[in-house]
Amino acid sequence: MADAVAVAKARAAAASGAMAAGSGPGRELPAEEAALEVSWVQGFSNKSFGFINNQTVCYPCGNYILFLDIETKKTTALQCQTGPVGAFAANASSEVVAFSDQKLNPIIYIHHFPELNKLTELKGSAQLDYTLLAFSFTGPYLASYSSIPEFVLSVWNWQENILLCSDSQPGITATSLSFNPMNWQQLCFVGESSVTIWHIERIEDEHHLKRNPVELPDEQGSISPHEDLFFPVSRSDDPYHGPDLPVSAIAGLVGDEAETFVPRNSIKTSVHPTAHCWTATSEIYMSCKEGYILAIDADKHRVSILQPKPPPEYMQKISDVVSYVRREVQKKKGGELNDQQNPMFSMAFCNEGLYAAGRDGILLFYHIKDLQYEMKVCADISQSISSLIFSPDYASLLLVTDQGPVYSYKPAHSGEAVKLLDTCSSCFVAADFLTPGNKYCVSVTISGEVQVWFLEDGTCLSKLNLDIEATAMACCPSSNSVAVGTKRGQIYFLDVTKAEAPRVVHRIFLSNFPVLSLHYDQSGQFLIARTTEGHVFILDARPSKLFQVLGYIVLADEVLDLSVVSDLKNDLVEVMVLLNVAEVQRARLEIFCLSSAITTDNDKCVNDQGMFNASAFKKKQYELDYPLSSAVKLKDNIVYGFCTCAPFICKYHLSEENMLEDPPVFSSEKMIPSNQFGSGFLCVSPNSQWLAAGAKDGVLFIYSISTMVIREETQRFSNQKQELQMGIKKLRQTIQQMMHENEQVPDIEKLEHQEFNLDMEEQERLQAEAEQEVARARKEIEMENLSNCYLQDFIKYECWDALCVKGRAVKCFHMDCEVKNYPLEERSKEELETLEKVLRLKDTETADLKVQKEDLETESETVLPEEEGKKEAKAVADDGESFCLIGSLSSQYGGDTSILYHQCDLHTKEQRVNQIVLLKDIIYKVKTAFNKEFDIVAQQKEQEIARVKERNLRIREILEQLDLQVEVWEPALTDDEMPEQALTVQDSEIKAEKYLTQEEKERAEMLAKLEMEKRLAATDDDRLRALDDMMGGVLEVRKEDILKMNIPPPPFVSKPEDLWSDEEKKIFGEYEKKVKELNEEKEEYKKTLENEWKKLEASIQETTQNFDETVCKLSERKVKSEMVIYQEELKIVSLTCALLLDEELDTREAGLHNCLIKKKKEKVKKAKTVLSAKNKVDAYTGTYKDAVDEEKTMERRFRKQFADTPDDVLEELYRLYTHRPKSPRTEMLLDTPNPYGNCSGSEDYEDALTLLMKAMDELDSPEHMPEGLEQSIWKNFCLARRKKMESEELVKRKALTLAEMQAFFQRRTDENEKMKSQIENIFNELTWLQEKKMKLQQNLIVQFVLKQGQVELENTEIPDYSDAILIKKSVVEELNCSISTQGEKKIAAIIEFKDFSRGIRRLEWEHKKMRMQIEDLKEKARDIVILPISKDCQLFLTVQNYGSHIAQHIAGMEETLRFMDKLHEKNVKNHRKKIRELKKSIRLKEEANYELSLQLKEMLVSVSERRHIFEAADTRDISEKIAKQRYQEILKQKNLRDLIKEQKEEFASLQSELEILRTRTPPHI
Repeated sequence: MADAVAVAKARAAAASGAMAAGSGPGRELPAEEAALEVSWVQGFSNKSFGFINNQTVCYPCGNYILFLDIETKKTTALQCQTGPVGAFAANASSEVVAFSDQKLNPIIYIHHFPELNKLTELKGSAQLDYTLLAFSFTGPYLASYSSIPEFVLSVWNWQENILLCSDSQPGITATSLSFNPMNWQQLCFVGESSVTIWHIERIEDEHHLKRNPVELPDEQGSISPHEDLFFPVSRSDDPYHGPDLPVSAIAGLVGDEAETFVPRNSIKTSVHPTAHCWTATSEIYMSCKEGYILAIDADKHRVSILQPKPPPEYMQKISDVVSYVRREVQKKKGGELNDQQNPMFSMAFCNEGLYAAGRDGILLFYHIKDLQYEMKVCADISQSISSLIFSPDYASLLLVTDQGPVYSYKPAHSGEAVKLLDTCSSCFVAADFLTPGNKYCVSVTISGEVQVWFLEDGTCLSKLNLDIEATAMACCPSSNSVAVGTKRGQIYFLDVTKAEAPRVVHRIFLSNFPVLSLHYDQSGQFLIARTTEGHVFILDARPSKLFQVLGYIVLADEVLDLSVVSDLKNDLVEVMVLLNVAEVQRARLEIFCLSSAITTDNDKCVNDQGMFNASAFKKKQYELDYPLSSAVKLKDNIVYGFCTCAPFICKYHLSEENMLEDPPVFSSEKMIPSNQFGSGFLCVSPNSQWLAAGAKDGVLFIYSISTMVIREETQRFSNQKQELQMGIKKLRQTIQQMMHENEQVPDIEKLEHQEFNLDMEEQERLQAEAEQEVARARKEIEMENLSNCYLQDFIKYECWDALCVKGRAVKCFHMDCEVKNYPLEERSKEELETLEKVLRLKDTETADLKVQKEDLETESETVLPEEEGKKEAKAVADDGESFCLIGSLSSQYGGDTSILYHQCDLHTKEQRVNQIVLLKDIIYKVKTAFNKEFDIVAQQKEQEIARVKERNLRIREILEQLDLQVEVWEPALTDDEMPEQALTVQDSEIKAEKYLTQEEKERAEMLAKLEMEKRLAATDDDRLRALDDMMGGVLEVRKEDILKMNIPPPPFVSKPEDLWSDEEKKIFGEYEKKVKELNEEKEEYKKTLENEWKKLEASIQETTQNFDETVCKLSERKVKSEMVIYQEELKIVSLTCALLLDEELDTREAGLHNCLIKKKKEKVKKAKTVLSAKNKVDAYTGTYKDAVDEEKTMERRFRKQFADTPDDVLEELYRLYTHRPKSPRTEMLLDTPNPYGNCSGSEDYEDALTLLMKAMDELDSPEHMPEGLEQSIWKNFCLARRKKMESEELVKRKALTLAEMQAFFQRRTDENEKMKSQIENIFNELTWLQEKKMKLQQNLIVQFVLKQGQVELENTEIPDYSDAILIKKSVVEELNCSISTQGEKKIAAIIEFKDFSRGIRRLEWEHKKMRMQIEDLKEKARDIVILPISKDCQLFLTVQNYGSHIAQHIAGMEETLRFMDKLHEKNVKNHRKKIRELKKSIRLKEEANYELSLQLKEMLVSVSERRHIFEAADTRDISEKIAKQRYQEILKQKNLRDLIKEQKEEFASLQSELEILRTRTPPHI
């Protein structure tokens, strides 16, 4: 992409060598070198604009700076010889322009207008680029700002090429920079969200930059004073939490970060400046993105917000109407409504007021008075305005827009803005000559705007906006059409037959990826498009074919460039694609040829997806030795490539043979130096005589190919080549004929398709690529599985394996109660060593303390009796073991508190750290003790489950004997109780089928076969089978089998009883007796089993409930253990807070020491600066006094010099001697439209003296000579007066210089005193900090354990215990005992009262119950009396066989249903048959419609072609006949559509009838 379009003409022809474009004025060319002369340049780079004089404006455009005469519209170009123009600035007073180039170590160039000669070059310390340039209004001063990485602001004297001063602002991005027009020693530096006023201070020849940041208001418009977070103004002291420290100390910052650190919640987003301008009173008006207008005092660095002045009532109504209209327009445009004022992005100040404009395109005028302003609308251009620039005479105001056009507004005439320059600010994507290439050229911008230019003078003939982002463009060589590629993957085709009115005629969508480039072949037959995903699309470039997409090719690597060469003789188009090989630093070429066959037989060349088949054309592949960014191919297999790793253009000669299988690496035959680095592009002329090379530096080189290379004999093997091509063509036809014959033979005789593939190498290559892809995918999957396995192992190790005690739970059997243990990690070796070290240290300290106490007891004078001593020792021991003083109950739950330090002895940091280690050990022991109890309960549950399972076995046997289907409660451990189950995957959890290899399948089948043989062998036992058949598998009858026993009846039971004999009746009686006895035994045994069942269940219930009680007790133990752990953790938190506070105090102290050291260094520097300034002031004061004395001496010497003249003449001469002319500068300031006065004047002493001497020429004339004075004396007088005036001017200049030096000295002295005060404040804070540290070491936090009820707080605030007292524990206990006794009595009385009241309520409830029973009985009797008898009831009561009657009725209904089912099935079959017939007819109609649509497409093409023929020749009769035929076809199609519509309606009605029949069919019963 580029920001300018330049058209150049060759000035001279070169016999050999290169032709360099861009030779500007002042450049001499060698005799053998040719250059390009710039014809015209169009474009607009960065909206930088400036006046060079009253009639000429200048602006950068690509590699050029254009000077435009406003009156004549004539343009002059100044070229930057080193590449694109960077920063830019113009100075109208000196008629100079400054600009920087965009390269490493850029240079600032200063040229004079109109000669355009270079005055000087400024070389600074910038490494990458200059961002801003600004000229001063007075004096030869230039300010520059460089961005990354220096961020340096520099001030230059460009006339003398001297760097005056510089300073850096790391990380600040600048948006604008300007000098104060009234004082060049003030600079306004504006960033994205900051404003800085820089003062240029000087003392003699030294210049210094003084930075003064301005505090901007926040986004809500409020101005808050700056808060110093490192030295807070107020600080509070909390006795519990310690003193309030700065956030930097809390964050642990030391050094420079501590002083500049600001927490996120304290950062306030300030307003964002957009534009600014200086006033005549050295104020700055600044607009903000948020809609505010600020007034900044440059001397005091204060900000005020300007407020709009309330308008009159009628103006307020007009303003409301305008606001309403704007809101409605904004809604229609779909934009967001903003309640704030429109932000201004440009400003310009004049005598009358302030002009401002923004994105709405409205030029506003502000009349500002104090802090209020009135506003009026001057012009509306409906385009976003980026900058406003007054001409030097303030006669015209330029309005520069974001879109590119520039307007001129005359403030004096108050008319409409007139368009001065119509150009485009968007970057150009491409430009190309329109056929035939000698009259017009076409360009397109990235925004999608297409321009048509007149080649002669660069006039823009027309514009067409596509409203889409463009990426590529190409002009067709065979027609006046232009193809434009877009970012959305579309191609727009434009008809430019009329250059003044281009139009879009067609649009094609290729893919979802952007189109990178477009290329036409020389004959205009094909259009080749390249997209980002590596696809190359081939299109038919003929408009008559509607630019049909013929197909696409998929390339494996990234496509860098594409070149097209046409072979008109053989009707072939050769396409060369440059690929980027990512694995190696080389380039790859793929070459394929396009023939006209792909346009005629396109269906045979592409597959179903539209991709070209491999047989459509043959690819050639070449590997090159250097990485290239662009390549072009000539017709003799010569390739030129632009090398990216070195400044060379490489030449290659490619071989003719196919290089797809392991192609060798081609080496360059010749490397031509190009003097261009990085990536670039190459382009070859249509006649293959010239080669153009360009790069990002903006310089274009053109090479003559005939002088660069020696042509080879391309006709040497032409005959052999043609013979080979003919042979290949015949072979191809033969193979195609064989394939056609193969398709006609039966399937058994058909050959495979690959049998006809002669290119086995290509087939093998494709198979190898497929195998590589499979291997790559397998490797990726394996790596992914390996990664998942590693992640699994890592998580398992961290959360399971690293735990010496795994987390698990115990649940109750019948209650919702769960107790979890404490998961514990194995303590590391370092932790154990630290604990052991602390314990040894504690033992040593305890022994030392014991020895000290023994020494004190021996030295004591009074010795207590032995018994009292024992009592006191016991009391002391009891006090030491008191839980209240220890602060926790951990000793009752497995912890050893005897190893802890006393809470009142933790003064040092080491003691607190050791105490934390000991407390952690106690917590670990408490958890370990609980885990032991937990393990016992968990083991007990496993035992209980085993017992329950054992009893359940007996219960299942009993249920089986009783033949009952009752669910048996079977307890089991859950996943929480056995967490290791989650790590084991059961086969039942895997839903997918297990994959078995062939060997595993064979092994499984063999194991199954062996298992079956074992089972058969086990069952094939004659003795067991006989025992099972005769006696049920047992040798004796068991008691459990009594329920299965049955007594067989006598055989005569089947006979009637009348036929029984006496013996048989006797036998039957014995049989009945035995059956009765057996039944009694069965009943007795059943009762025994049921009793045993109930006992087992009761036993299970009892044992499980006992276990639940054990778990509840364990839960209570867990709660108390948690309480103990929290007590110890509370101690750790208190100690940690104390350590953290101690660390914050140390950090604050270190930060203050660091700041003190830095302040001391600055103090030393400032002291040296003060001393140096004092010496310079003293030295210059002596010089000034000498000049004053000299001036006074000249005045005294005047009378002595002219003592010979008469007194009256002497007095007249003395009057003339002291008379001074009016200042010419003051006269020039009157009646000037410039609000800053005449800024073209210079403050140089010599210039001021020259002006004064010119004013003295009139006073020195003889007209002012007194009468009677000789001419010689008058000349001496004039000479003496001039010397006196020179002396006075010298004294004035020295006085101003001395005042400036004294002011500089005073400012440095004040800064030095301020630095002393800051150092003193730091010393005071360090002293206060040390006092606080000592106090906090003595003020300890002690934790006590108090019983519930001892301390009762009404609120959550901590009371003041300064007046608290301690009382004996016995007093509180006695009082609690009496309170508990009285409470028990009261509870007994309440219980007695409750029981008596309960009896009364029970009697009342029984009485109420009886009353309700009486009412229910009465209601039932009433219902019986009034009960109605229906027909069904009568039928039930009267009919004897009511069941048979109902059965007959149901049978009749069933018969009716069967008949209806048969009828329904018959109807359904008929309807289905009709549906099949309708579907068949629909299918036939669709096929006919498809054929008609194909015919319609062909007819449309023929209509289009005939329309063109009709337009060319007058064939009205033929067109009428065609129109009648077309009308008949349209009628036929209409009738067919009506028939299809009727059939669809009939089909829909049949479907609805079928659904109705389905719904009417009753369900089967």
